[in-house]
Amino acid sequence: MRDLRTIFGKNVRRWRGQRRLTQEQLAFEAEIDLTYMGGIERGKRNPSLMVMGRIAKALSVPLPKLLSD
Repeated sequence: MRDLRTIFGKNVRRWRGQRRLTQEQLAFEAEIDLTYMGGIERGKRNPSLMVMGRIAKALSVPLPKLLSD
């Protein structure tokens, strides 16, 4: 099984691109720091369930889709 941080980060980046949002815009909408968002997308950060939920809401994507491989 691949690392969930990497899967989540890759999916966040893909959906963010589809929504034509910058990292800064997504970070603002999800109420998280811009550098933290970059770390999440690179699979270097371990976001809490609450942070993952805020990102999913900001992207208008169900959280399970962001966690699927």
